[in-house]
Amino acid sequence: MMAYLEKKTGEQQQPDSKGINTLGKEEVESGHFEADTNSEDLPNIRTPSVINVSPFSSSVGGWETSKPPQYLDPNTQDPHVPIGWPPETSNSLPIYKKHIIKTSYNSHRASIIKVQPFIHGENLSNSRSVCWADKPRKLLILLMVICLLIGLTLVLGIGLGVGLSCSGKFHCVSMGCISRSAVCDGVKDCGEGEDELNCVRVSGRHSVLQIHSRGIWSSVCWENWSANLGMSACKQLGYNSYVNSTSIPLSSVESAFKKNIVMISSRFPIHYQTFKIHNSSFLRNVQCMSSLVTVLKCIDCGTRPSFRTRISGGNVSLSGQYPWQVSLQYQSQYLCGGSLITNQWIVTAAHCVYGFANPALWMVRVGLTDQPVSGAADLSVKKIFFHSAYYPEGLSYDIALIKLTQPLTFNGQIQPICLPNYDEAFSSGSMCWISGWGATETGGEVSGSLHSALVPLLSIRECRIPGLSSWNICAGYLTGGADTCQGDSGSPLACQSSVWKLVGAASWVQGCGKTNDPGVYTSVTYALPWIHQTMEKEEERSV
Repeated sequence: MMAYLEKKTGEQQQPDSKGINTLGKEEVESGHFEADTNSEDLPNIRTPSVINVSPFSSSVGGWETSKPPQYLDPNTQDPHVPIGWPPETSNSLPIYKKHIIKTSYNSHRASIIKVQPFIHGENLSNSRSVCWADKPRKLLILLMVICLLIGLTLVLGIGLGVGLSCSGKFHCVSMGCISRSAVCDGVKDCGEGEDELNCVRVSGRHSVLQIHSRGIWSSVCWENWSANLGMSACKQLGYNSYVNSTSIPLSSVESAFKKNIVMISSRFPIHYQTFKIHNSSFLRNVQCMSSLVTVLKCIDCGTRPSFRTRISGGNVSLSGQYPWQVSLQYQSQYLCGGSLITNQWIVTAAHCVYGFANPALWMVRVGLTDQPVSGAADLSVKKIFFHSAYYPEGLSYDIALIKLTQPLTFNGQIQPICLPNYDEAFSSGSMCWISGWGATETGGEVSGSLHSALVPLLSIRECRIPGLSSWNICAGYLTGGADTCQGDSGSPLACQSSVWKLVGAASWVQGCGKTNDPGVYTSVTYALPWIHQTMEKEEERSV
C-alpha cells in the first residue's frame, strides 16, 4: 500500500548520502553484494512515498479501551486507519490502532501501529475457539500468578540442583538434558528429536553445504558425494525437492568455511528417508585431497520467468514482477502479505497470526497483482507456526510460517523467492524492493493493485530506532518518502544478487514516510534456524 510524491519523468528518489554508511569489512567479505537492479524495475514517473505495513497483534482482552474506535469517524480514530474498503468487497475493514510498547533503551516508549481482526470492536466469528481474546484480563493475570506459584513450588520441592543440571548441556523440550556431544550425532536422544534438527545448513554466497557434528560446523568435501546424499540434505533443510549438487574450489569460498572439512564415508546408506547425513558414524575429518567442497541447490527460486516488460512509469506492479508475493485472507478478508518460499510454505509476520492461528479461518491467494478478484482460487491452509518467543509488546521474533494443504504448481505468475544462506550479508546502502497492497495515501483506502518501491537497506545504527536487535533490519529513506506503513505486514523485502532473496518480512513502523523513521523488518537471515527447523520437523512427519 502506498502514497505518492509526484516526480519528473526519469527522476529517482535517492537516500540521503550523508546518512548511509557501509557495514564493517567482515560483513562485506561474508557475503556483500550490491543489488543489480534491472532497468525494467525502475519507475521513471512517480516514486512511491508510502508503502503500508501494519503490524497486528491479538491483544489479550480485546480492545485496550472500554470503547472501540469509531470505524468511519476520522476525528476519533488513528489517522492512519484506512477510511474504507474498495466497493468490490462486502467485508468490513479490520481496525488499526496505536499500540504502545516500552523498549529496553532508557525506558523508551514507542507508539507502533497494530491491527487486529476485530470489526466494530467485536470478535470475528469462530475466533473465540483459537485465542484468549475473550478472556478477562484479570483471569489471565490470575492464571499467570498460579502458574508462577506452581513453578516456585516445584523448584523448592525438587531442589535448585535440578534446575542447574542443564548447565553446559543441551536442554530437551521434554525437560531432559543431554550432553552436547550427543547433539547432531544421528541418534535421537531427546523425546521429540530436537537434538537432531538444524544439523545441516547452506552457507555464504556460494551455498556451501555444512554439517554440524561434534560441536562444530564443517564444510562437506566433494569426494564420495552423491545425488542421494543431496536429496537427504535437502529434506533435512525442510524442502521436498532437490535440484542438484555441484563442487567449488575450496579457495573460492569465504575463509570461515575453510577451517573445518568433513567427508562422508562411501559406506553411507542410500536410504535417505531413514538416515541423516550428519550421522557421526559415517563422517571423517579429512584434508579433502580434491580441494573441492559441495554446493547444494534444493529448489529453483528467485527468478521471474514471465516478467520481461519494461515499466513505462509509476510503481504499480506488473504481472509476474513479484511472483512470490501472496495475499493472506482471514475469513475472506485481506489482512497481510507473505512470501512463497517453496511449493507449500509461506513466510509472513507472527503478528498476522498470533492468537488467530486456526488454519480453517485462513486462505491464501497467489499469482495476483489486483485484488479483490472475483472467483480467485482460495488455497486452504494446513498449519500455521509462529516463533514461540514472539509477543505483541516486543520488537523481535516477528516471524511465522504458513503451510498450504496442497503443494502449488509453479508457473510464470507463481514462483518462490530464495531464502538467504547462513552468514550471507546484505550491506547497508544496497537497494532492495518492498511490495504489497495498501492505501495510496495516508488514511486512504486499501489499494486494489500491488505496488512496489525501491528502498535502501540501513544498518541498525543508521536506523536510529532504540531497542532493535539482530532480529530487526531497517530499510527506507531517512529523509522520508518511500517507506512502510499499515496494510502490508508480512510482505517481502526482496534483494537481488544472482537471484532474488527474501531479506526481510515487514514487521512494524512508528510513522509512515516520516523523516528518520524507516520501516522495520524481521531479518530472515537471523530467522533461518527457526525456519528450517520448523520445515524439517514437518518434512519428517510426512515421510
